[in-house]
Amino acid sequence: MKLAQRLVQLGILIAVLAAWYALTLPGRVNPILLPPPGPVFHDFGVLLTTRSIWPDLLVTIYEWVVAFAVGAAAGCIVGYLVSLTPYTVRVLDPLLAGFYSVPAILLFPLYLLFFGLGPASKIAIGMTIAFFPVALNTIAGLGLVNRGYVTAARSMGASELQLFSTVMLPAALPVVLTGFRLGGIIAFMTILGCEMISSLSGLGHRIVELGENMEPTQMFANIIFAVLLAVAINVGVSFAEARGQRWAR
Repeated sequence: MKLAQRLVQLGILIAVLAAWYALTLPGRVNPILLPPPGPVFHDFGVLLTTRSIWPDLLVTIYEWVVAFAVGAAAGCIVGYLVSLTPYTVRVLDPLLAGFYSVPAILLFPLYLLFFGLGPASKIAIGMTIAFFPVALNTIAGLGLVNRGYVTAARSMGASELQLFSTVMLPAALPVVLTGFRLGGIIAFMTILGCEMISSLSGLGHRIVELGENMEPTQMFANIIFAVLLAVAINVGVSFAEARGQRWAR
């Protein structure tokens, strides 16, 4: 089954590359708008061998790691505090869900005013994006814990810390990890997009700068790199989620 899935995925990738090549044949799409795949992959190889992308890559990774770490930690803490009583869940869970439904990108101009064009504004927006799915999934996960287990642990004299670490967290972990995966991936995409809107460095800024300088092959090479990085983050976070869920069982 997995082999069949991989073959289908490979077929789709080959079809996309073939369509790209066909569109760039002479007399079709202007190469300034869509450069041929050959020069693009050549520039992609140069990009990797010269390491010219490292300064911007490190900026983007730094922004994402800090934003995700702070946002996820805050989401876990807030989710746990909200889940302590049924009343706070009924009152605050709909509010958090309502705030989550508002596009966080609307806050980016405000973050620019407060934090400027540097990494701080991207960290702030990424932290906001990562916070809500982690908080909501933490509330949902802790709400699924069998209350019989909680009562039994308390009757045996378990402290609140022991109750959380040995009963509630393992039971809620699969749902919480799903929030981590969603928050991490969405935060990275948002940070990359905000770098393209207004930034002094980062992968998004580099891509926009190359486009403004009319260097389409290098721009597409950097886009491919950013896409592969996003895929790698998705695979890594999904792998960590799967391992964590197996451990919780």
